[in-house]
Amino acid sequence: MNQTFKKSYHVQNPNLTALSVCNVGFQKCTPGFSWGPGVRNHYLIHYIINGCGIYTKNGAVFTLNAGDCFLMYPNEESMYRADEKKPWEYSWVGFVGADAEPIIKAAGFTPEQPVLRQLQKGDSLNRQIHHIYDARGNTFASSVEMSGRLYTALACLLKNAGLRTAENSYNDYVTAAIDYMQSHYSYPITIQEIADYVGVSRSHLFRAFQQCLHQSPKEYLTSLRIEESCRMLDDTNLSITVIANSLGFDNSLYFSKVFRKEMGCSPTEYMQSRASGNKNRL
Repeated sequence: MNQTFKKSYHVQNPNLTALSVCNVGFQKCTPGFSWGPGVRNHYLIHYIINGCGIYTKNGAVFTLNAGDCFLMYPNEESMYRADEKKPWEYSWVGFVGADAEPIIKAAGFTPEQPVLRQLQKGDSLNRQIHHIYDARGNTFASSVEMSGRLYTALACLLKNAGLRTAENSYNDYVTAAIDYMQSHYSYPITIQEIADYVGVSRSHLFRAFQQCLHQSPKEYLTSLRIEESCRMLDDTNLSITVIANSLGFDNSLYFSKVFRKEMGCSPTEYMQSRASGNKNRL
């Protein structure tokens, strides 16, 4: 039976100045369950395990799903509500302290964008929040242990931010490489030259292309050249040798070999099939 539940713990006197847990818990909500509008006097992070819902802050409405995370800022009005059909299940942790603000900023939260989408470290964050709950207690020792586990939980957000930064860098590298290829594909450029232009190693450029386009830089350059060769075969009367030389291939034989591999036929067969098709349309 799919039952709702709620387990939470509130610390009576958060007393560590650098970072202290105020409350922690996890809950499977009933349809339409909501909190607010209201304010909290501490930072409060919710990680969505399952289901979906909405979070409203300063008039902005964020629709959130499993894998997303939202942050409530201290003394700022907000509210959240579980979906009627797929109510969410989430874990949360509230905290205060001098280290809170710089960590929040480093994680990628801003007052204008208080949500993180599809955390790659989401499962780890959820697990660490549960560890904080397991360490609950109002002794000084418990407070220290909860704070230590809170640092570990927040580190998941920082690692996630690092992954996003790396992904954004990959996009930049791929964009720069494509720009270079589109301007120089008619020359016999090498992948090493492209990597040097972008400013990364050849292996790093390869990883960037695999991450963003699921193909290698060489495969992309080849596709670009073959696409242009098809246009030239369609629109000009240039010989295969001239086309090969115009697209950076070493010779016409190598061009024909690559063309056949990409298109399933030789350049000559391609031209003949196009000519036959044009006659049939007359």
